[in-house]
Amino acid sequence: MNHTAIINIARDQIGMDEDAYRMMLARITGVTSLRAMTTRQKLDVIDELKRMGFRIKSGGHTLPKAFAPHQRQIHALWKSCYRLGVIENSSREALRAFCKRVIAHGHETVAVDPDLLSKEQAKPVITALRAMEKRGMSAQERAQ
Repeated sequence: MNHTAIINIARDQIGMDEDAYRMMLARITGVTSLRAMTTRQKLDVIDELKRMGFRIKSGGHTLPKAFAPHQRQIHALWKSCYRLGVIENSSREALRAFCKRVIAHGHETVAVDPDLLSKEQAKPVITALRAMEKRGMSAQERAQ
C-alpha cells in the first residue's frame, strides 16, 4: 500500500477534520499537501499519526516483517546480539532506535524503520551489528 493511502486511512481512523489535518501536515513537514511531500516527509507524517493513535490493521493477510535479504539480515543480527547479551532489549522499537542512531544521528525528527531501508542505507547498520556480534562472541569465549 502506498504512503498516501496509509495517511488517508489513518486520518479517517483517528477522525481528524480537514483543518487539524492540514495544520498537522504543516507542523510536521512544512507542507500542507501530500502531493508536494517527499517519501521521507510522508513517513514522518505516518509516524506522527501512529503517535496520535493510528494502528495499521492487516487485511487478513500476514506479510513477513522483513522481506528483503538485507532487512532480514538486520533482524537476524539484532536477535543474535540479544542472545549473546550485547543488547538488553530485543524489541522492534529498540531496533528502530538503534537504526536511527546509526543512520540519522542528530536528526530527532527522522524516523528510521529497518524494514524500509534500502540496501545502501542498511550497510552501516549491518556493519555496526556485525561488530557488536563479534564483541559478544569474544566476550562469551573469554567467559568459558
